[in-house]
Amino acid sequence: MDDDYILEMRGITKEFPGVKALHDVTLRVRRGEVHAICGENGAGKSTLMKVLSGVHPAGSYTGDIVYEGQVCTFHSIRDSERRGIVIIHQELALSPYLSIAENLFLGNERARAGIIDWRATTSAAQELLTRVGLDEDPDTRIADIGIGKQQLVEIAKALSKEVRLLILDEPTAALNDDDSDNLLQLIRQLKAQGITCIMISHKLSEIEKIADTTTIIRDGLTIESLDMHGDGDHSQDHIIRCMVGRSLESRFPERTPNIGEEVLRVEDWTVYHPIDTNRAIVKNASLTIHQGEIVGLAGLMGAGRTELAMSLFGRAYGIKITGHVFKDGQEIQVRNVEEAMSHGIAYATEDRKKYGLNLIQTVKENITSAGLRQLARMGVIETEAETGVAEGYRKELDIKTPTIEVPASKLSGGNQQKVVIAKWIYTNPDVLILDEPTRGIDVGAKYEIYTIMNRLADAGKGVLMISSELPELLGVCDRIYTLSEGRITGCQSRDEATPESLMYLMTLETLKH
Repeated sequence: MDDDYILEMRGITKEFPGVKALHDVTLRVRRGEVHAICGENGAGKSTLMKVLSGVHPAGSYTGDIVYEGQVCTFHSIRDSERRGIVIIHQELALSPYLSIAENLFLGNERARAGIIDWRATTSAAQELLTRVGLDEDPDTRIADIGIGKQQLVEIAKALSKEVRLLILDEPTAALNDDDSDNLLQLIRQLKAQGITCIMISHKLSEIEKIADTTTIIRDGLTIESLDMHGDGDHSQDHIIRCMVGRSLESRFPERTPNIGEEVLRVEDWTVYHPIDTNRAIVKNASLTIHQGEIVGLAGLMGAGRTELAMSLFGRAYGIKITGHVFKDGQEIQVRNVEEAMSHGIAYATEDRKKYGLNLIQTVKENITSAGLRQLARMGVIETEAETGVAEGYRKELDIKTPTIEVPASKLSGGNQQKVVIAKWIYTNPDVLILDEPTRGIDVGAKYEIYTIMNRLADAGKGVLMISSELPELLGVCDRIYTLSEGRITGCQSRDEATPESLMYLMTLETLKH
């Protein structure tokens, strides 16, 4: 093996029952580089990294891992960590009720004669936090810091294990722009310190900024490795073509809107925080949605977008809620989720794994879960009818699954998102609120989600889409509301809105201070 390379994975093949996840995959990573891996959901990226880190142990796959010049067999994560390989998964593995210091050394305690040395623990934790640029007391609970800071704690934890090869699986998927930029800057610093990084990411703009090499995986196969500083074509368009196996001439499907009567109107909607009861999270918000219209809701992290959506969906968030909701011109009450659903309002959460799906239930059970009353006779579910409904949505939304009887946990992120949307479409809503419907999924799956949204609008539904990606809102929505510090600061049509005008409105309250 060339000394320039810290890692080479040769001919890696990994099968699950009924699925070949990886087929003869090859990966070469240079010492001290940032190596990006990208591909559609379900392409095999995370599986490959789980093979490397020992999550999928030696013997469960074929092929060789050559690390620092030696063929290695890792039977567990501990084995790979002893060699300086540390993986940080997309779902962070921190204990929320333990302190930062306790999390940093969990399983790797600073102890003397079997007794934890808390002074040494706190001191070492402070050094690690300084190294990753996190200005927090080591005694602070994980539950009391934001997701961006939690990501830094995970990296500090990796540094405590004397990491030489750091694997980051979608590290910025749940971060806002500022936290993402901070994390990318930290990765640059780690590179300068000689630490090699492998980063799985769907965000092609970030890959362009930080990657030295990009390897593209499609359908369990290595398609191409690109030198991001070389003369070859390493544009976003080229990467997309490699990822999806076709050219996406436009990132967004064409649609000619046919906008009808007003279907939902919200007036003077105010919502208070459920714990900090004197703090208003949404302040006198008013908006309208029409039949056949896709309306966007833009705002920075903490602006109150999700809180507004959840409070409208049967007061699923907040207290001391005041204001008025009108459906088809008539005022309605949405005092609980059942009442909101009875008025034809549905809400697909931004956190599909935690709130949108029951991951241990089957695809079929998830799709029908919100509309079981339509399938019941005398309180008993008609199983044939349930199967028919689920199969119908599997075909209509092109949900890629071996059968509808597999657990939802086995699906890729994009296909899980389609199951969440199918669940709510089955309730036959007039208004569908989609909260970050494309978060953490690849460009091909995003296009399919946009197509589903267009079909809903064409069927006369009103769609409210919350997104942190301004190009997405501009490419999909007919009108876009902006929210800043809980207040609606503007509404622009697709023709007049620009990234700059939206960002101005999204920061309007902040600018006034």
